[in-house]
Amino acid sequence: MPEHNPTADTQDSTESDNYRRRQILAGTAAIGSASIAGCFGLLGDDDGDPEAGLIGSGRAERPEPGGTTIQELPALEGELTLYSGRNEFLVGRLIDHLNSVYDDFNVTPRYGGATDLVNTILNEGSGTPADVFFSVNAGALGVLADEGRTRSLPGNVLGPVRAEFQTDEWVGTSGRARTVPYNTDAYSESEMPTDILAYEDFDGDLGWAPTYGSCQAFITAMRMLRGESRTEEWVKNVVDSGISAYADEFAACQAVAEGEIDAAFANHYYIQRVLDSDPDASIATAFTEGDAGSVFNVAGAAVVDEAADPALAENFIRHLLSAEAQEFFAVETFEYPMIPEVKPVGALPTIDELNVPDLDLTQLSDLEPTVDLMRAAGAQI
Repeated sequence: MPEHNPTADTQDSTESDNYRRRQILAGTAAIGSASIAGCFGLLGDDDGDPEAGLIGSGRAERPEPGGTTIQELPALEGELTLYSGRNEFLVGRLIDHLNSVYDDFNVTPRYGGATDLVNTILNEGSGTPADVFFSVNAGALGVLADEGRTRSLPGNVLGPVRAEFQTDEWVGTSGRARTVPYNTDAYSESEMPTDILAYEDFDGDLGWAPTYGSCQAFITAMRMLRGESRTEEWVKNVVDSGISAYADEFAACQAVAEGEIDAAFANHYYIQRVLDSDPDASIATAFTEGDAGSVFNVAGAAVVDEAADPALAENFIRHLLSAEAQEFFAVETFEYPMIPEVKPVGALPTIDELNVPDLDLTQLSDLEPTVDLMRAAGAQI
């Protein structure tokens, strides 16, 4: 049984809480009232009709999303228990919306850390009430599948998503790319290295969030791709160069935008969140190529083996891959949608255009050896 690592689930907990506080302080004036109406009002119209409009359409004059709409899917009918390792602040509105669309459907969500919920399902055994497990990362999905606690998914669930972001027993629902946010007053895109190893000799001031689960998963990917010795050397070199530590990757990106540091290591959507509050912020996104700095990880869902109604559970996951839900992930959580008909927010390459390494995403949750390595290399964790 996997042990809970408190850093592994911060992707949707600590970061969302910090972002929420900063978002409240910053306000939403930068988006504009028209965009607010598009992003939030279109979960339902002014009379509360949940089927009026599309989630998120309207932000940045985005067109209506492509793909299969909710209206084209079979209706959700029955009772469903969702164990969600995704934070309620980030996805609760979407879950509530799907619940409200159908009179004969009722979803009961249980929110928690992804690893904690995996352990709960394993401990509950055949008596688990969970029908669907919704995870922030592929690692937790892989553990549940390896323990034999998930069901095979049919083609109509897996079909919309690229093969590398699914297995027979789970499917990605949204994605995030590792990136290098940089200050545009200090550097141009052409000056940013495309090899992650080159950043140990970077001539600017760097930042990271070494206690943060996403950062530790990034170092885990480097361990898998470059080996323990080279990874420890890299960590030691960036620490010795004076890299600044931040509590989370959103804070690191803010520091980049404010000119406190020149570049950092972060998931792509933190940059978009900074720009959402201040479209003129001095920050942009650089990518490395085919290495740990360009890993693409996914949130995803699986049907639990003891699901009371597997067909309903499968249909619910299809709804997470609907045009409306994928647009929600794009404009509300700033993630990469999993279907090609919906584009990410911001001046970002498509998934097809990213140069990502060949990596087993389920192994990225193996953080304990990574933490040991980072500490041995001098990182303060």
